[in-house]
Order: sequence, then structure tokens, then C-alpha cells
Amino acid sequence: MKITQGQRIINFQVEYGPRKKLSIHVDPTGLVTVKAPNGTSEETIVHVVQQHGERISAQLDAIEKSRDASFIREYEDQGRFLHLGRYYSLKELIDTTAESEDELRQRLKKFYFASCKKVVSERIKGYQRQLKLTPKSIEIVDSSKKWGSCSSSKQLEFNYRLAMAPIEVIDYVIVHELCHLAHMNHDRSFWRLVGSVMPDYKEKEAFLARYGQAMTL
Repeated sequence: MKITQGQRIINFQVEYGPRKKLSIHVDPTGLVTVKAPNGTSEETIVHVVQQHGERISAQLDAIEKSRDASFIREYEDQGRFLHLGRYYSLKELIDTTAESEDELRQRLKKFYFASCKKVVSERIKGYQRQLKLTPKSIEIVDSSKKWGSCSSSKQLEFNYRLAMAPIEVIDYVIVHELCHLAHMNHDRSFWRLVGSVMPDYKEKEAFLARYGQAMTL
């Protein structure tokens, strides 16, 4: 779902649950989530988000400025790096006792590879059961162009940089690639299958398009 606030389009996802009040959360990467009581109408949700549009827009502005400033990576103890949608200091992710910046970079990359492999291996199981689709193999790779891929031989590959994204965005890429096991092209049948599992997949795509450049070493 989305609203327009001034010159900005605010995309947001909605999570329904057995709660009494509606709340709005903006995570450190700029993902906006509305947590609403079961049965809340879309009109009510949009109205509440519009009421808080200025505050949300200001938070997103601050996040973008912070993200742009962090493009110059500082491989020091307090350098800030994304992991599963949150920013951490470098020393919270890896051992920072090293002789060179290149060594720290390689150590951090290894950390992301291991994290991505763990998360994908755990998260993909439920979606395999739901879709009744099973890949021949799963690999974590270094790619500058794709977040994931599916070969004609049913081999799935996932970009290690996904370890920097929120879990729900990783889930989207997993579902996307699993659905390619049934439909290799991005035709209507493919998107219908993706949408049957993840109705808000367009919001996840928008997140990767908007923030993907910040998910880098």
C-alpha cells in the first residue's frame, strides 16, 4: 500500500494481528510497517498513515541522509554496517583485530556469506512445503547484478548481500526464485504464484530498488 506525502510516495506494508491498537513502525532501512488489529479496513489504515505522513517522511529523510553518509565505509570498531535490516557497529559483527582494512573487509564478507546461507537455508523450507517446489541445489554467491537466480537445471543462487536486508525482504527473494522452478519467465502465471504466497511482493521489490545500493561493502 502507499500514500503520497508532498513530493514523496510512502510505501508501507500491513501486518494484521490480535492487537487492540494500530501502530506504525519505520525500521533503520526505511521499511514502513503498519501493525493493525484484525479486520481493520484499508481506508482506516490509509487515513491513519496520512495523519502521520509528515513524521514518517521526516524519518525517511533522516534515514536516507544517514545511508548516503555511510556509503564511504569506515572499517573501524564503530563503522556502521547493515545486518538483517538493522545497523550494527563493525565490532558487533566481527572480530576487528586485524592488520589491514582489506582483511577486515574480507572477514566481514565471510560473515555475510555465512549469515545469508544460514537464513536462506532456514527460511526456504517452509516456502518449499507451501509451494510444493524443491530446488536441486542452493548456493550463496557474490553478484553485482542479481539478488537471486534460478537455472533451467533447478539450481538456485542467492546474493550474499541479502544478509543485509530485513528478513521479510529475504523471504521475497526466496519466494521469487522458488516460483521460477514452476515458471522460468516473468509471465502472469509466475507473478500470480508469487502473489499467492506474498501478496505485498511489490513493496519488497520497491525496497530492493530503493535501498539495494546501500547494501554493499
